[in-house]
Amino acid sequence: MRGPWRDVPGGSFLHGDPPGRLVHVDGLRLAAYTVTNVEFLAFVRATGYVTSAEAYGWSFVFAGLLPDGLPPTRGVVDAPWWRRVAGACWWRPEGPGSAVARRPDHPVVHVSFDDAVAYCHWAGVRLPTEVEWERAARGGHEGRRFPWGDELTPGGEHRMNVFQGTFPTHDTGDDGYVGTAPVTAFAPNDYGLHQTTGNVWEWCAGPDPAVATPTRGLRGGSYLCHASHCERYRCAGRTESGPDSSAGNVGFRVAARA
Repeated sequence: MRGPWRDVPGGSFLHGDPPGRLVHVDGLRLAAYTVTNVEFLAFVRATGYVTSAEAYGWSFVFAGLLPDGLPPTRGVVDAPWWRRVAGACWWRPEGPGSAVARRPDHPVVHVSFDDAVAYCHWAGVRLPTEVEWERAARGGHEGRRFPWGDELTPGGEHRMNVFQGTFPTHDTGDDGYVGTAPVTAFAPNDYGLHQTTGNVWEWCAGPDPAVATPTRGLRGGSYLCHASHCERYRCAGRTESGPDSSAGNVGFRVAARA
């Protein structure tokens, strides 16, 4: 079992953007922060697990983080800031020449839904559902855009790791980080959970029950979210992707099994 754990009380709440829909969630225990590089390393060392990105030989990396001298890469047609980088994976997050040795307390990235499930089986934990995740992310406060309120930077204070500046060409790093931040870099919400918005997208245990799709749901936004293209760094924000897909801004958080 991993930890530290935080208790999320059960109850009914308005799920999604206003007006939302009333749903009930049983109480659960959720990890205070997303799985870190050092925690994922322990899993790989114990099992010899090969991630989806490693098996495919590539993953998506944000162009603004690519090291100098990297060979030409192929971009995504509708999102050219995403580059398909050979050799990019959880332990080489920006591709060849990069490493996580100095980022043990950063969230593991380039993990697919399948990878997250494999980790959970090994660790004796599970992924939260989307409804559980949102209940926890809100910290007991319905209707707020963010865990702390409706202002992105109340009093000029940055409370999560997202993109500042001009997307996608220049991240000023005004919140203190360009790329991922340590998992406890920002204050937790009122349930004691760190960075339920920003930093990395978090896989959940299936799509939102109101959305019929074979893909898997992701919640919370990431360090690449910016009001100009992706205002999903909200408690209600979501996206989805295939279970074997990975990228440099995708990680996961775990829940304790009942």
